[in-house]
Amino acid sequence: MLWARLRLYLQRNWLWFAVALLLIVSIIVPVWYMSGMEESIRRYIVGINVASLPWGILQTLVFVGFLYLLQYGGGFAMFKKSRVDAGAVSVRFTDVIGLMEAKREAWEVVQLIKDRAVLKKVGGKILHGMLMVGPPGCGKTMLAKAIATEAGVPFLSTAGSEFVEIFVGVGASRVRKLFKQARQYAKAYGACIIFIDELEVVGKHRVFMDAFGGSSESNSTLNQLLVEMDGLTDQDSNIVVVGAMNAQEEVLDPALLRPGRFDRKITVGRPNLVERKEVFEYYARNIALDPGVDLGRLARKAVYKTPAEIENILKEAALIAVRERRDRVSYKDISAAIERIELVVAHRLNLTPREREMTAYHEAGHLLITYLTHPTNDVFKASIIQRGGSLGVVHSIPREELYTSDIDTLKAHIRVSLAGYVAEKLKYGVTSTGVSSDFAKAMAIAHDMVWIYGMGGDGLIGDFTQIPAGGWNQPVQLSEAFKEKLNTATQALLHECIRDVEAVLKAESHILERFARELLARDELDYDEIAQIFNEYGKPPKPLPSDAPEVRRYLPPAP
Repeated sequence: MLWARLRLYLQRNWLWFAVALLLIVSIIVPVWYMSGMEESIRRYIVGINVASLPWGILQTLVFVGFLYLLQYGGGFAMFKKSRVDAGAVSVRFTDVIGLMEAKREAWEVVQLIKDRAVLKKVGGKILHGMLMVGPPGCGKTMLAKAIATEAGVPFLSTAGSEFVEIFVGVGASRVRKLFKQARQYAKAYGACIIFIDELEVVGKHRVFMDAFGGSSESNSTLNQLLVEMDGLTDQDSNIVVVGAMNAQEEVLDPALLRPGRFDRKITVGRPNLVERKEVFEYYARNIALDPGVDLGRLARKAVYKTPAEIENILKEAALIAVRERRDRVSYKDISAAIERIELVVAHRLNLTPREREMTAYHEAGHLLITYLTHPTNDVFKASIIQRGGSLGVVHSIPREELYTSDIDTLKAHIRVSLAGYVAEKLKYGVTSTGVSSDFAKAMAIAHDMVWIYGMGGDGLIGDFTQIPAGGWNQPVQLSEAFKEKLNTATQALLHECIRDVEAVLKAESHILERFARELLARDELDYDEIAQIFNEYGKPPKPLPSDAPEVRRYLPPAP
């Protein structure tokens, strides 16, 4: 291994040794040659050479520059990836907050790298590739660094976009050079990890019917990647390729996913309630946070948020606190940060009194139906301050993570969307154009319930979007009469939800009036203020679901 490291060092630094040797020879030989000349001739030769030195250097630079452009395409074919020591990465598994299941699977990879001798003894082979899939900002890159740190091996990090160029053959050349470097490091240090972010850029499906030939370069790059991963022979089997992507696995070419290439898939998803609280605690260490801030409550408000989004919320809250001339970040600052990020910056329009009042009743309708009837969502904030083209907003959040919706939840979404329309109609007898986006949401949900989910009643069961509706060289299999029946069922579902909303708003008209007045007076109402008003009418908030059991942070077993 010592000879392998020495050879690797010479391969990486041979140019400096060659330059040093050339300089020594270019100085010693002329000095030795001129030592036997007369003084006058020696001075003449030295003067001529010194005078012509700048011009010679300029000519040399121009020649080398043009040679570089012609030979290497201006450096486009070069792919210089220097090794990153595991100590320089310095990311431990304990530094990766959450991702319990992903860390358990990743730790198996670390153990395979460390115990490769034992694995080889029993006839096994280390996996060649590991694919990490998940939304952006969930910690895929950090998890890959943790694998390299815990395994104590060099770490080569790159991105799929670095292989893409307009020059033919450049991508394939860069793939060859990357794997060549990885093999050198693997022989010198026992193992090496290649991390390719944005794998979908280089690994997407190959195109074989391209009239203009635009896909030939991407095809050749992918083909070279497939060949290199197949070329990881037994002596190179301690090279592990870790790919990360935000897109779905289906976008990748099937050849990449077969056994022997990306053998294992790890889903790096959004954190759950307990993990979100840990993420808030981790990033809150970097800001001056008010001791009264309940991080568990913030974790509930940040449902479906990624660690990157949580970090951004706290950074934005710190900026808001500085603008307000406060030395500590309060709960109100964090709430304003969430609002600013999700609802964009507020801007006040000069509305007429009627427009402002109609907006208040519209948002009060949304607020009441969400608070009183929605089985999964709570009202986070209600506002009649204009944001992003909307005159007002009622921002609701789910009380817990849900990965599927039943018919009651979908109907609740429709009722909430139609509540503004119903509130305007009950108060004024007419409605405004502000209901257009609400109608779009309600129609989309109702359409999917009838056409896709089999929730429309009248015996309509199945996903009718799968039936061809006719087209070029395709028969019509869904009759116009049946389409009309489906659309009628959609309208019946909308009218049912409207009747439910009307019944609630008429029964609670005094609360509707109260919230409209409060919005006109304050412009905005936070959750605490909303819950306090409902408590006055004997309608306390729904109890929050019990916390998930505490999950111990995953610690790798002691060596």
